[in-house]
Amino acid sequence: MRYSLLMLSLSGLALATPLHAQQPGQGGPPRPGQSVWAPIDAPTLARDYARRGEYEKAAFLFDKLKSDEQTAPAVLPEYLATLQALKRYKEAEKLVKKAIKQHPEEGGYGVALGALYATTGDSVAAAKQYQRVITQLTPSQVGPVATEFGQRKLPTWAEKTYLRGRELARNTTEYAPQLIQLYTQRQEQEKLLTETLHLVERDEQQLPFVRNMLQNALHDEKDFDALEKILVSKVQAQPDQNAYSELLLWLQVQRHDFAGALVQVRALDRRTNAKGSRVLGLAGIALRNRDYATAIAACEYVAREYRGDINYGIARQLLLQAREAQVRDTYPVDLTQVRALAGDYEKLLAELGRTSPDAAPVMRQLANLYAFQLDDKPKAMSLLQEVIAMPRAQPDVVDEAKTTLGDLFLLKGEPWEATLLYSQVEKAHPEAPLGYEAKLRNARLNYFAGNFKLAQSHLDILKEATTREIANDAMQLSLLIQESTVEDTLGLALKEYAAVEELVFQNKLSQAQASLDALLRKYPGHALTDDALFLKAKLLRRTGDYGAAIATLGQITANPKYDVLSDDALFLTAEIQEENMKDKARAQAIYQEFIGKYPGSIYVAEARKRFRRLRGDAVQ
Repeated sequence: MRYSLLMLSLSGLALATPLHAQQPGQGGPPRPGQSVWAPIDAPTLARDYARRGEYEKAAFLFDKLKSDEQTAPAVLPEYLATLQALKRYKEAEKLVKKAIKQHPEEGGYGVALGALYATTGDSVAAAKQYQRVITQLTPSQVGPVATEFGQRKLPTWAEKTYLRGRELARNTTEYAPQLIQLYTQRQEQEKLLTETLHLVERDEQQLPFVRNMLQNALHDEKDFDALEKILVSKVQAQPDQNAYSELLLWLQVQRHDFAGALVQVRALDRRTNAKGSRVLGLAGIALRNRDYATAIAACEYVAREYRGDINYGIARQLLLQAREAQVRDTYPVDLTQVRALAGDYEKLLAELGRTSPDAAPVMRQLANLYAFQLDDKPKAMSLLQEVIAMPRAQPDVVDEAKTTLGDLFLLKGEPWEATLLYSQVEKAHPEAPLGYEAKLRNARLNYFAGNFKLAQSHLDILKEATTREIANDAMQLSLLIQESTVEDTLGLALKEYAAVEELVFQNKLSQAQASLDALLRKYPGHALTDDALFLKAKLLRRTGDYGAAIATLGQITANPKYDVLSDDALFLTAEIQEENMKDKARAQAIYQEFIGKYPGSIYVAEARKRFRRLRGDAVQ
């Protein structure tokens, strides 16, 4: 047997590599008559056998190596694996102990010895060896030893290694990132929270890292609740520790608890002397998420506390925007409140001075109000033209006014004037959100006109827009066009549906409803049916017929064919029950159903917040 192995190994050694593959400086081209092959070295061949599972051959070659070659880092792991595969455990133990003696700097060798004991079933000896490794650690060995434990699926020992390294460094935040990563992987939430909060308390610069790690690690409501509870107690105990307040603010914004976030941001704004800037930032986020009450409260706070400061005018404008959005989203729209809001805009203009550059955005907002709520298009157009002619107005505000003026020309039935203005804004801002918005309006104009191919060419570009909202709007309209013209290649139903959407854009709601009903009767079972039903429900809500709106949404949620809009329909049903029907119990039940049924929906965070608030356990 020994003889046959020797022959096999020798035949293996005869395998060779071309000389021309030598490294530079190892010789030139072969001389005439010289072999072009060179033998492979024994360690390389032995490792090759080991990797292929030919352990007898590998062991024979490893055994013949010099002692220092056997324990070299490039050789030892495969030599050890070979002996273990052949169940030659005593030889393996002797080999590793020799390696530890020859290379005391290699902390991973001690881990390998413990793993060998574990392989033989001696878990007590393994644990003792692992503990010996940790006890004898040097600072330079901490990282490699922890990595070795991690690769061997021994996370508890990896954790002990990092904690021992922390003791050696005499630094309570040493190896915090590694421990946080480890706790995240193991889903040890209590240790994760303790480690992250300790890190951010000692080093506020770590806030971005900590936020990212917590965002990746926390998924369940109980985890968010636990973190919020800890942070609230820490903020109360250490009010001057900004890190905890910053983290609590971040968490409350993540959970859409904007009322709670307002408490934190006001304190942080004062502490950092931000003069209302941070409060206004939160107001903008709350406004975008339709928490109008918090947005209004934030703006009123800044306007009250920082009168005469730079943020005073911004707060007044944002306050009116929030109130306008609140009025617009309260159904049916109360025209008395709209007129009062217009009066407040006029007062602000008088206060700012109509020729002031700060007046330009206010005039544009007031024009929107006259155009789309009070149906006074001449007044709106006059205001917008005043903004466009204003010499000191910011270019972006002027172009926003052009965009709105284009909308008014579209309302008047003058699409060529509208597209001219949209195209001017597109050209002025080719790679900016304002330009993308103008391009989206051009796409919508062509969609209204039934020019779907031209609309699609605009939308294909906008799908890659850097602004998420515009990209999403473009994607939705693009999908609507594509899905509606698969079977109906002429797009006849889509042309009628686009005409309905144009009526909605013109605020001609009764005509739009009548046209929708005709469309649903004319094209039963069409791909547009769910979109038409959803639009009908929204119009019914706007006109105050809440029962009919809920019944219409039920046609979507009850039909499996309409799965694309099912989450939208169920969430809107809950919203109507809560905000319009004032049936809190029914709304709470629907939000709970929504959370369980659509965990991946874009509305799930808002549904959770509303459910918790209705249940009475939202953190204030």
